[in-house]
Amino acid sequence: MFHEELGDGIYLKVLERRDAAAVFELTERSRERLRRWLPWLDGTRGVADTEAFLASTLEQFAQGRGFQAGIWREGAGLLGVVGMHPIDRGNRQGSLGYWLGSGSEGQGIMTRACRAVLAEAFDGYGLHRMEIRAATGNASSCALAERLGFRREGVVRDAEWLYDHFVDHAVYGLLEDEWRAQR
Repeated sequence: MFHEELGDGIYLKVLERRDAAAVFELTERSRERLRRWLPWLDGTRGVADTEAFLASTLEQFAQGRGFQAGIWREGAGLLGVVGMHPIDRGNRQGSLGYWLGSGSEGQGIMTRACRAVLAEAFDGYGLHRMEIRAATGNASSCALAERLGFRREGVVRDAEWLYDHFVDHAVYGLLEDEWRAQR
């Protein structure tokens, strides 16, 4: 199982079914803030919804198509989630997804977590390209992509229905050689 120490008592580990209550509780505590940018919040109403999500991510992991990891801090519990959407093996590419619970943002935690997942994507899974798609209005997510060395490649207009309106997505890409050059 993927497990990575990030320092300061923070670590990543693949999410398991037994983590469902912790993931749901953090989702509940952060719901209002997360709902601004994440389209799945209204469909996550109980621990059973989170259990179903974790079952699908464990299947993804078992198939060698990436993983979802919890971001944990010793003594504080779950801080957020980071991982890969299912990998496209034929094209050796994947995409990164992430969210932090309220109170953990602005501390560099997600930057460290994403770097660890990128290292696993390029070194462990042998990928050639990783992508981040973020709503153009989500300044924090766009800034994170740029901090990680991703290049903004364009905008997909009306890319996602977010509860009652469409949002445009900025598309960011990072190639394996660019990742290696910045390490």
